[in-house]
Amino acid sequence: MTGLDSTAKADRCGHHGGPADPTEREQDMFEARDLPEHADAVAPDGSAVRVLLGLRGGGLAHFQLEPGETSVAVRHRTVEEIWYFTAGRGQMWRDDGEVAETVDARPGTCITIPVGTRFQFRAEGPEPLAAIGVTMPPWPGDGEAVRADGPWPPTVPPGPGLDEPD
Repeated sequence: MTGLDSTAKADRCGHHGGPADPTEREQDMFEARDLPEHADAVAPDGSAVRVLLGLRGGGLAHFQLEPGETSVAVRHRTVEEIWYFTAGRGQMWRDDGEVAETVDARPGTCITIPVGTRFQFRAEGPEPLAAIGVTMPPWPGDGEAVRADGPWPPTVPPGPGLDEPD
């Protein structure tokens, strides 16, 4: 999701260590965080990422493409995501190998990205296309995202941690 390894992601979310027993809660207190003004990282698909919060079962981040930008098409090896678009206009393409579809993305659109699904998104219109996304389980780090063939040529360079196809 973010191209950050789990340690860096945890540090940015205020996690510094945790219980030795993995059956215990990873956090010993509640957390709150405002959306950062600037991106924390670049996702493997080239979108700007603002890392929000995470728990043992998943993490939350904000993704954004500037007007006219198109991400790099990718697929995830082990994580699935749910995205909710909050601003802008654009399109999200998904292909699971059996069904492919392109959805118009606008504020209020919510989509799922099951494990192994190829996906790509692009911003159309005068403002950035932005979404918040939940990644389950938490982003494991470099190599999770694999470059894929998509319907549009990307206009942004890939971010760190993008693997080439097997």
